[in-house]
Amino acid sequence: MGKPVNGEKRDISIKRTIISVFLAAMLVSLLGIGYLIFANWYASAEKTADVIADNIGDELYHRIDDFLQLPRQINEGNLTIIKRGLIDLGNDENRDKYFLGVLKSANPAIYSFTYGSESGEYYGARRNTSGELEIVRNNAATEGSSWYYRVNGDTAEGEPVFRTGSFDPRQRAWYREAVKRGGPVLSPIYKHFLMNDLAVSAAQPVYDDEGRLIGVMGTHILLSGFEAFLKSTVEDYQGHAFIVEKDGGALIANSEGIGNFTIAPDGTLKRLKLSEVTLPGVKEAYAKYAAEHNSNFSYEFEGRKLHVSIREIHMDGIDWVIVSAIPDGPLMAYMKQSIQSTVLLALLALVLFAVIYQVLTGRLMAPIDNLLQTAGALASGDLSKRASVVRNDEIGSIAASVNKVADKTQFLINDLEEAVKVRTEELRLTNESLAENRNQLQLILDSTAEAIYGMDLEGRCTFCNRSCLRLLGYKNQSELLGKNMHDKIHHSRVNGEPMPLGECRIYRALTQGAGFEADDEIFWRADGTSFAVGYHAYPQFKSGKVVGGVVTFMDITDRKQKEKEIEYLSCHDTLTGVYNRRCLEESAARIDKAENLPLSVIFADVNGLKITNDVFGHAAGDELIKGVALLLSRCCRQNDVIGRVGGDEFVLLLPRTTAENAWKVIERIKVVFAAEPFGGIKGSISLGLDTKTHEEQTLDEILANAESSMYDDKSKNRKAVNNGMLDTIVELLHAKSGREKEHAANVSRMCGELGAALELSEAELSRLQRAAYLHDIGKVMVDDELLEGTLTEEDKERMQQHSVYGYRILSLFDDTLDLSEYVYSHHERWDGTGYPRGLKGEAIPLLSRIILVVETYERTLNKGSVPTEASRAEALSVVREGSGSKFDPQIVELFLQLLLEKKPGA
Repeated sequence: MGKPVNGEKRDISIKRTIISVFLAAMLVSLLGIGYLIFANWYASAEKTADVIADNIGDELYHRIDDFLQLPRQINEGNLTIIKRGLIDLGNDENRDKYFLGVLKSANPAIYSFTYGSESGEYYGARRNTSGELEIVRNNAATEGSSWYYRVNGDTAEGEPVFRTGSFDPRQRAWYREAVKRGGPVLSPIYKHFLMNDLAVSAAQPVYDDEGRLIGVMGTHILLSGFEAFLKSTVEDYQGHAFIVEKDGGALIANSEGIGNFTIAPDGTLKRLKLSEVTLPGVKEAYAKYAAEHNSNFSYEFEGRKLHVSIREIHMDGIDWVIVSAIPDGPLMAYMKQSIQSTVLLALLALVLFAVIYQVLTGRLMAPIDNLLQTAGALASGDLSKRASVVRNDEIGSIAASVNKVADKTQFLINDLEEAVKVRTEELRLTNESLAENRNQLQLILDSTAEAIYGMDLEGRCTFCNRSCLRLLGYKNQSELLGKNMHDKIHHSRVNGEPMPLGECRIYRALTQGAGFEADDEIFWRADGTSFAVGYHAYPQFKSGKVVGGVVTFMDITDRKQKEKEIEYLSCHDTLTGVYNRRCLEESAARIDKAENLPLSVIFADVNGLKITNDVFGHAAGDELIKGVALLLSRCCRQNDVIGRVGGDEFVLLLPRTTAENAWKVIERIKVVFAAEPFGGIKGSISLGLDTKTHEEQTLDEILANAESSMYDDKSKNRKAVNNGMLDTIVELLHAKSGREKEHAANVSRMCGELGAALELSEAELSRLQRAAYLHDIGKVMVDDELLEGTLTEEDKERMQQHSVYGYRILSLFDDTLDLSEYVYSHHERWDGTGYPRGLKGEAIPLLSRIILVVETYERTLNKGSVPTEASRAEALSVVREGSGSKFDPQIVELFLQLLLEKKPGA
């Protein structure tokens, strides 16, 4: 090419000027953008610090929450084993293997796993200070102390390595808290009695099938285990972390190595509070949280800025606060240094770029001009034009690339038909792949148990799976595709009221672009019926915009029914169906309002439940309690509240009831009780009353007064109640066998005659006649078939228990306590071969010896249908032959003399 003319030079100069201005404008723009970016970086540094502090708070919360779930999960997993007696706790080897197995498989953070029985036994396994496992035993063999044994394999080895003093698990805080709550609970924090550490226990009460408490499982953790991960979480940021009790601010754990408690010389535990920590700014930040309840905030104190994150942990039995504070110094210093370094390097790069630009502009423009001319020719259709490659630099590379593009373009034009054919085939394969993927997606959707459907922005169905059709009662997709799903399945509430579209959470997922879920609504089937549904609705996004939604749902009818059953059982006494203590207290709180005054409280206590259980068995006692609850319900109004607060105690809350009317209710209850047999048991009840008439009175005071009134009633009627119970027992025995009633009367009469002949005192004679009348009262607890007919050897052994039963029954009553020993011994023989204790000779009480002679004579005299004279002769012979072996010979001699003096048949 020749030299350019003036016009061409002027064009090149103009081009260079334009390029220079353009490049200068680019530099200015880059500087402005850089300044904005760096300014935003600097401004966001503090926000980043807040985010880090917030993330630390979340991390601490989740780790502590997971940590506290471990002991509860262990209790839940072992509840059935203990409750069903799958492990024989009386077998040392099996019990030791069981507790060691649980602790070995548990997280090392678990200190011990134990079980305390309601009778005071205590078993388990623990980790000692060296991390070694040890067996714990506390039973009659350890005399009420806890003994710790080394472990050899899966069993205890040798003598105990440590023995505590007297230890009763029922007095431990975790045991009492579980019994009080009646369910799983985390105990209050306590000082471990062996380890120099605070501890918390997950306690699980264990009840038998009748609802009686048999013991409490306890999984125990030492709180010092929290401190290592508190420190590791915040130390990289030079931060601080504390766990405190929300009520009072007492320390639980901390990252600073500060002791959480001290022991006074008198042994008293003193908990350190966060307000007593001297760390600058931390306690002030916590005070700010306590006043404002912000979970994340920045706080400046004495020129020191802290980024504070607060998290609360609430579980049954605990209410903790996690406090983490990160100073901005380490974070901000690093960020500021990084930003400053970046700004400085950017400025240096811009300066260097400007210098290089001035030097190289001249050298670069000539090849660029040639490149522009070539590009113009190619653009005009001259594909034969090629750029000159002057140097092997960027411009040269661009020129070479332009030439390659020209070559390729020319080649493509020549082979355009072949290229179109290839692209058509590729498009066909792509469409086939899309169709296959669509079929595969539908197959996956139809394979899920959960129902799924999609919808567009208008709420119309775009797809659905087989589970969706099945749950909604449709046969094929065409019945739903294109239909408005709100109108089809979600148009009304459970009570039949229409559901406005604006209140539909599924529709809100489309309009608000957020996920929603619900488990308190219904879907409607094709046949017009409905079912309880649990659903999740999610929006679908494309290019940042909502284009539709996806809904997954399941039929939760069974789950809802079970939740209702669980809710009922959690609030009602399983035996009687009335409110349990917890729900009674909740009802009392709702009723205790001014509009319900006067509010009367009746405290009721069933008399004789223990006697009923001991004499007739716990099944009879349960029937008595159920009958009492039914009668109390019949005596109350519909809006009155009845609750069982103890084994034999009930509380009645009578809103808008004066004391006068409440006394009428008490009288009605007593009348009904007097007429009700309760399965043959004569029931009675002690009742107390108090009435709240002013708002200033507390319901607790009224309840305490009613209970005191009930005890006054019980004390006044104690003797009458006991006599009534004894009479009931005697009547039940005589109802079982009329012969027993006749036998008791005859023996009492003849014993009186014999006692008079023995010149007993008046008091002794009265005691003899009473004991003689009641000597066979224990037979009320013997099976009916044993009272009649011939007895086998096995039957005789069972019948011999009646003297023991009689002793137990008479020992329950004040008026018959002095008779129990004579009834207990009335089958002891003079030669020591009698029962139940094998007493001999005069070791047998005198009155018992008298009763044995008389009752043997009476039984023989009146057995079967033998004529009177024959039976009398046989009875005399039996008594005479037993003298000196079975009977006291002196008593026999006097008795025979007494009989011979009387006329035959007397």
